[in-house]
Amino acid sequence: MESDTTIRRIKSFGTQNYVAQDNDGSRDLCGNNGYSGDPKKKPEVNLYLLREGLAASLVSVFILVLWGLVHLSLQQLVIGKPTGDFNAVRARRHLEQITSVGPRPVGSQENEVLTVGYLLEQIEKIRVETAAGPHQLTVDVQRPTGSFSIDFLGGFTSFYDHVTNIVVRLETKGGANHLMLANCHFDTVANSPGASDDAVSCAVMLEVLHSLANQSTPLHHGVIFLFNGAEENILQASHGFITQHPWAKQVRAFINLEAAGVGGKEVVFQTGPENPWLVQAYVHAAKHPFASVVGQEVFQSGIIPSDTDFRIYRDFGNIPGIDLAFIENGFIYHTKYDTADRILTDSIQRAGDNILAVLKYLVMSEKLADSSEYRHGNMVFFDLLGVVVVAYPARVGTILNYMVATATFLYLAKKASLPGNGGGRYIRDLACATGVAVLSWLITLLSVLIVALLVTLLGRSMFWYNHFYASICLYGAAATGKMILIHTLAKNLYYGGVRLVELGDLYFDVSLLLWCCSLVWLTQQGLCSAYVPMLMVAFPLATRLLLAKEFKHRGASVKYSVLYLLGLALPYVHFMFLIWVVFEIFTPIMGRSGTEIPPEVVLASLVTLTTIFLSSFFLHFIYLVRSTKWILAGLGSVFIIMFLLVSCGFLFPYSGSPDSPRPKRVFLQHTTRTFHNLQGQVESRDSGLWINSFDFTAIQHITPDIPEINDSVRTHCREDRPFCGYPWFLPVKFLSKKNWYLPAPEVSPSSPVEFSLLSKEETSWGTIKMTFSAKGPSHMSLYLMPHRGASLSTWSFGDGTPQFDLSGEYFVFYSHGLDAPTWTFWFEIQPPRDLDPSGPEGMISVAISSHYFFGEDQRTAQLEEILHRFPTWVFPSSWVSTYDMYRY
Repeated sequence: MESDTTIRRIKSFGTQNYVAQDNDGSRDLCGNNGYSGDPKKKPEVNLYLLREGLAASLVSVFILVLWGLVHLSLQQLVIGKPTGDFNAVRARRHLEQITSVGPRPVGSQENEVLTVGYLLEQIEKIRVETAAGPHQLTVDVQRPTGSFSIDFLGGFTSFYDHVTNIVVRLETKGGANHLMLANCHFDTVANSPGASDDAVSCAVMLEVLHSLANQSTPLHHGVIFLFNGAEENILQASHGFITQHPWAKQVRAFINLEAAGVGGKEVVFQTGPENPWLVQAYVHAAKHPFASVVGQEVFQSGIIPSDTDFRIYRDFGNIPGIDLAFIENGFIYHTKYDTADRILTDSIQRAGDNILAVLKYLVMSEKLADSSEYRHGNMVFFDLLGVVVVAYPARVGTILNYMVATATFLYLAKKASLPGNGGGRYIRDLACATGVAVLSWLITLLSVLIVALLVTLLGRSMFWYNHFYASICLYGAAATGKMILIHTLAKNLYYGGVRLVELGDLYFDVSLLLWCCSLVWLTQQGLCSAYVPMLMVAFPLATRLLLAKEFKHRGASVKYSVLYLLGLALPYVHFMFLIWVVFEIFTPIMGRSGTEIPPEVVLASLVTLTTIFLSSFFLHFIYLVRSTKWILAGLGSVFIIMFLLVSCGFLFPYSGSPDSPRPKRVFLQHTTRTFHNLQGQVESRDSGLWINSFDFTAIQHITPDIPEINDSVRTHCREDRPFCGYPWFLPVKFLSKKNWYLPAPEVSPSSPVEFSLLSKEETSWGTIKMTFSAKGPSHMSLYLMPHRGASLSTWSFGDGTPQFDLSGEYFVFYSHGLDAPTWTFWFEIQPPRDLDPSGPEGMISVAISSHYFFGEDQRTAQLEEILHRFPTWVFPSSWVSTYDMYRY
């Protein structure tokens, strides 16, 4: 704790007289803080400075203990003993039965027949069992057809035909005028059993339905349980329900159950719009709360490339709701590893307890009948380690935020007005210190990004995908060491080597000022997330004021340091929980964010920002210790060792371990492409295995196992062909510009696509109306590319106005359930005044791709052969497709 032999005395901050005295060597002492009063009065007070090792130990233990508390809270899935209202064991049996049929893409027998049959069977059992009670069940199987446009993935238009909804209405036998909606989906993406996304939610809903139907107390309002069968087709079934079903008009609010991971806790990550009474209902009723308004504002910003049925109900139904999702272990989301055995029964129990309790509360609430009085305003809400949820109106939050900011500025103004700080000396010193702090952040961020660039150039990107804490050791050590080095140099050079309590006091004020500025800015932006800097200002400020006497008379004693850290515990443990959420979401997302986003830059930036934020109120400890050389030596050693391990390739990004898989995602399509000219003749035709890697490492790790997949077969975009001339299932070519095409024999599906131009006529207003028909598998993509000078004026999709022009191209996503008729559509095009001699012939290129996600047509011998050659750490999602292009 104390080791120096020098007692330092201060006349003022700018000039110090040093007096050497002999000491027993047990303490590091310094003179009085220069900001504490009249400089003419120099009380003979000895103030402690911390030993380097002690300071490092205190901060390290503090961080590790809080991180441990965060993880302990995440593992505590169920608090207390279950009441027995929700039976998780029975819900698990539903989950296992639903997933036992395998992947359930829209249009497949598994989705449209087997799963629908099982759900209807279980619902009928509940209806029969509860027939004598006060409630009645009405079941409707809806097969809607419709179209809409959405600005997701750059924007596209969706058309669906005969997709499936199972709609269950629970109400008293006298009927209900107002309904609450609970939504899940039972369909999956191709090649994934979809246990977490979203079979577990449907299993939970079945058991919640069973519990509510058996309730002896009549419900005030009704509940609709919507088991929708086409969510993975970009939210189609929910659109069909909310825009077409007659019961939809009575829905007043909804709860949506989703997944972006596998198991763990379900988190409330968005609510509203407005309608703060819904958040209040969750806070009041949920037995195991887990919610954050920060997640809501991050998700709605569009940073996360995902969307849920919440959007459809909000935008097309104009009704408010609560969106919940499982977010843990997103590495295996939408893969073959999303199996029922990976979901703990306690995860099912907590989700069921929460959904049942919140639904009970809402259907008994008078606010559901007429929420107009409670509609306006937003809520600030967050939980503390899953134990309790704090929620208050946003307007109250604004007042609270400004009160904390005002208190901070008064605190700083009082220090500036002390007699010893005349002439604006304190303000100048504070401004200079703030500049040093901000400069240290910028230099630190730049330095760590240089390291990330080196890792990328060495071909070692995503080493942290399977070794997360390695990124902390590499980038975190670099960031922490750089900041400590900069402030050590400032202390020894800029401040003349003075190691006084005064400097520690000044840099505490710097941290307080910067957090306060962020508090004011976020509040002015109207963001509810401003509560985070509010906590990071209020608690340190209160702690500092309470410890002012101890600090004044003893300096950085052990007692002061421990009490100071305890005062930071609550805001820091919550902030570290938010950090966990950020990394839990964004680390797996880097494995499916395409080949264009450099993941090292993203993760290095996140680690550096985390380090900057966490270190903010530890900065002044750098000025309260005798030396930082051993700390810097330790951090430097960790960095060098980790950099060598990464550079030498000892940390492989992926894992095929059954216990903790971290698979690399690869999409393979065995496709046949046919290109027609303006006369309708086949211009060219080829077939091959089209390979897309959906992370930055592309095929560098695959080529050693499958040598023929190399950069010699890398594709190049043909700008004169819609979507480069390849069968994109979704409009994500901007995310994955690197793909490969390995020649292979033609595909011959048993139900090939039938595409034809039915009519072409000129309208009286000068456009050309073209009508087409298409018949093929359950999933097709239509691409329209007007040539230069031409433009689409109207079409048969959505509201009739062509939307979301993607670099001159339009994308229409089509899917159908069983027994769908031939797809007929039309569009009108304004022909160009002058033909472009350098462009493709005609006025528009039309292409259609077909995707065979299930059944015998999904596989070919060539696909099977290459799939067996992929290493175990790869998840290759594969299917057969075709691409046909026509010029008109």
